[in-house]
Amino acid sequence: MDLRLFFTALKDSARSWCKGRNWVVRLPILVGFLYLFIKYLKEPMYFSMLDWLNLGIHELGHVMLMPFGQFVSIMGGTLFQIAAPIFSVFNFYCQDDYFAIALSFGWLSTSLFNSARYIADARALELPLASLFGSENTIHDWNYMLFRMHLLQHDILISNIVRFIASVSMLICLITGIWLLYVMVRNKNYSNTLIKY
Repeated sequence: MDLRLFFTALKDSARSWCKGRNWVVRLPILVGFLYLFIKYLKEPMYFSMLDWLNLGIHELGHVMLMPFGQFVSIMGGTLFQIAAPIFSVFNFYCQDDYFAIALSFGWLSTSLFNSARYIADARALELPLASLFGSENTIHDWNYMLFRMHLLQHDILISNIVRFIASVSMLICLITGIWLLYVMVRNKNYSNTLIKY
């Protein structure tokens, strides 16, 4: 498949989707993600409201992958937490909801920033840990995984790489979201037609 043709078709489809859409109701959500991005960049240990959702999905991942052994179960927390927003990108792509796709990249970014914070703590072991099975059974996921993979001494480097990917994901959210809002505003007919939310 020719990627240039794919992205051209995607852009044309997004332009068409924007016709009649209300940019006003979407702008505050995008501003919220911009606020989160600034907070994550300024405070590496920042914990946002979305991180509660990420934490719940993370814990679900541990439980769902328990039958596959300890290492996979421990890795499952982060896998689920990152897979959920990626799945949401594909889900909204199938529904042709382009603004929701952009927001899904923002959600992915928060999940990656959350993971980066956890990775950076692999040796320090200073973060309070959540566990469904009581504090005496709590394992620091990234201390355990990086130790098993002989990468524990690289926790900060790995965390910085994940933070970089998180930043790229948030920039995709913001740039795409701003472009979509711009197209909505430019379509003068949005105020003369039935507004779609």
